[in-house]
Amino acid sequence: MDEALLRSLTPGVIGVLVRRGADFAAAEDAVQEALVEAFEAFGTGAGAQAPPRDPKGWLVTVAWRRFLDAARADTARRRREDRVAEEPPPGPAPEADDTLRLYFLCAHPSLSPAAAVALTLRAVGGLTTRQIAAAYLVPEATMAQRISRAKRTVSGVRLDRPGDVGTVLRVLYLVFNEGYSGEVDLAAEAIRLTRELAARVEHPEVAGLLALMLLHHARRAARTAPDGGLVPLAEQDRGRWDTALIAEGVAVLQAALARDRLGEFQAQAAIAALHADAPTAGETDWVQIVEWYDELARLNDSPVVLLNRAVAVGEADGPRAGLAALAPLDPALPRYAAVAAYLRERDDDPAEAARLYAEAALRAPNLAERAHLTRQAARLNTLLRGAAPDGP
Repeated sequence: MDEALLRSLTPGVIGVLVRRGADFAAAEDAVQEALVEAFEAFGTGAGAQAPPRDPKGWLVTVAWRRFLDAARADTARRRREDRVAEEPPPGPAPEADDTLRLYFLCAHPSLSPAAAVALTLRAVGGLTTRQIAAAYLVPEATMAQRISRAKRTVSGVRLDRPGDVGTVLRVLYLVFNEGYSGEVDLAAEAIRLTRELAARVEHPEVAGLLALMLLHHARRAARTAPDGGLVPLAEQDRGRWDTALIAEGVAVLQAALARDRLGEFQAQAAIAALHADAPTAGETDWVQIVEWYDELARLNDSPVVLLNRAVAVGEADGPRAGLAALAPLDPALPRYAAVAAYLRERDDDPAEAARLYAEAALRAPNLAERAHLTRQAARLNTLLRGAAPDGP
């Protein structure tokens, strides 16, 4: 059994054990032991056995045995062991139901966003603690503690009512936005998990998030220059965009919008689709993008949404209209100075734009963005020096 297959089976197996009576932490530990045994028995090394015809059933059986072994060794769990031992023998269960329950459990409101992300990657995604730690650039011991605390938090949670789809979607979006680091491509992993969720629940916002991820991911290859520098959307080589992902994202979005239950992710995906539809940056339908930002602001008037709307207004109606839309917002907002700099430059105020670009660079959240903003400030300062009149 290869790693991809085992990872896809992991949430369903954990879900079976939880439904049979195991608490979440014990179930997850038992499944991890079963996975290790599967790698040893059916790996690629010498003496490896042929994989079973029913891999999920095999994992359920082995994990259940490991759970019962642990329960018998703990006298404090003796009473619960007697109860769960009376359950019928485990076997393949309705995968969709168990996996969906696990999505809701890992995104439980009692968990912090960081803990929910880590637990989702571990239990639903099937990643190892080492892989998750490397992806988030933290020591493995730190991540192990985070996951252990999260497991203890949800161990007593009963999922006897439907979970909150919105919470699950926010967790998956957090995973997607981490992008790529270490050996795990978290953007691709988030898309995989969102595809699985979309196959299990009929909800237009699940489809909206999947469409948004696909449309953003389609531009990934064009976002960085050969030297690793950031390439803004307007300057990207659109020939490097993944047209197959764009077509899929648009199709998923259209099906979601047809249900007439607009949500935030659908509105964001509609904006991304309009960018993807433009053959060149100059042909972008900014008027329609502003209309979609208005819809998005009615659903969520967060400062980030209003900041992005100001950019769109500046493109549709001119830089002064964009600056007017920006004026009510708090200048301390992340990327406020960068947006103001861009609009000031378009309004023929290079000196103020250069100052704002330099200020934005100091506040940049990552090195790539800082380098890009620094270059913008340097470019304008060079132009200003060249335009300055000579002295006497």
